[in-house]
Amino acid sequence: MSGMRSIIELYHIGKGPSSSHTMGPERAALLFRERYPQADSFRVVLYGSLAMTGQGHETDRILLETLPNAKLELDVETKELPHPNTMDFTAYQQGKELGSLRILSVGGGAIEVVGEPDTLGTVYPQSNFSEIMRYCKKYGCSIHEYVRRFDGNRAFLHLEKVWEAMQNAVEEGLAAEGTLPGGLNISRKAKYLYNLRCHNESSGTTEDRLISAYAYAVSEQNASGGCVVTAPTCGSCGVLPAVMYYMKHNKGFSDEEIINALAVAGIVGNVIKTNASISGAECGCQAEIGSACSMTAAGLAELYGMEMGKIEYAAEVAMEHHLGLTCDPVKGLVQIPCIERNAVAAMRAINAVSISHFLADTRRISFDAVVATMYETGRDLALGYRETSTKGLARLYE
Repeated sequence: MSGMRSIIELYHIGKGPSSSHTMGPERAALLFRERYPQADSFRVVLYGSLAMTGQGHETDRILLETLPNAKLELDVETKELPHPNTMDFTAYQQGKELGSLRILSVGGGAIEVVGEPDTLGTVYPQSNFSEIMRYCKKYGCSIHEYVRRFDGNRAFLHLEKVWEAMQNAVEEGLAAEGTLPGGLNISRKAKYLYNLRCHNESSGTTEDRLISAYAYAVSEQNASGGCVVTAPTCGSCGVLPAVMYYMKHNKGFSDEEIINALAVAGIVGNVIKTNASISGAECGCQAEIGSACSMTAAGLAELYGMEMGKIEYAAEVAMEHHLGLTCDPVKGLVQIPCIERNAVAAMRAINAVSISHFLADTRRISFDAVVATMYETGRDLALGYRETSTKGLARLYE
């Protein structure tokens, strides 16, 4: 792809538990239903990761809600797929086939129709971070000013809604109690972490405790089918809100500053999405949690007023130290190890910014290079470690 799409296409507001397995299939089903309004029944075949973990991610539920007369079929045998999240839709009227579409859920709630041109188009002429930096230096603008130049005020109006949804997810998650759905009988922990008092050094710092609580809150909302923001996915939706919420409510940063930081984070996520992947089914959890950590580090560096080279280095460090992270959700649920990973990645983003502040001048690896490495690594991961729940924790969990 030459250039990048709007960051509006990165930050989707919707219900969990999965952007690629819930939001994406829902959008695909709505599109298909609009194409064939006269249809009285449908057939949907789910392939790859959607077939293997769709039930845990509630793909079946959302498809049957959107296409009430649909017959669902699972195909785990077909290997030659354009994307691990592939769906075939067929429409019928009185038993006669009306038409069909193959639709891909490519991550973050985004979908692509096989054989049809991209109707969204690009708004950014640049395709990678190096090109963006050159443009910003040439014209003397910051990254968030770069976003406003090409994405316009509409993007910032969207970011206002995104930030409101993120805060709501934190607050609703902190207030909630009980057990998460899905059968693992996992108790919500956000409220406990938030109310925990640090009696000694082994309990951790207040910052660690609060950021972890915020990350758990959003991730638990996602696991319960609550409203969250893909940042860049549902499975990694707790990282960026946790740190930004902490910076506003515990460090005093303004909403305007946070929204500028979300714009910078969005550019980092866009670079990853354009040049690699944000799909766990395609590249493992490094594409989800790694991307979220990278976005968060960049956004935090922006909040601290760090110059562009340090923002880049913070994003690079955050991604580099998630390389090879597998996606092996237990029972296909976005719970183990997903929720805990959100909290750990939120704190790791802060560490990446700290390292960047002191060592950016010594760096040797560009952000673009680590994105390319992540994509190569992800494609080399064995299929069982790419959101199939057939290896790793998913297989060994007792």
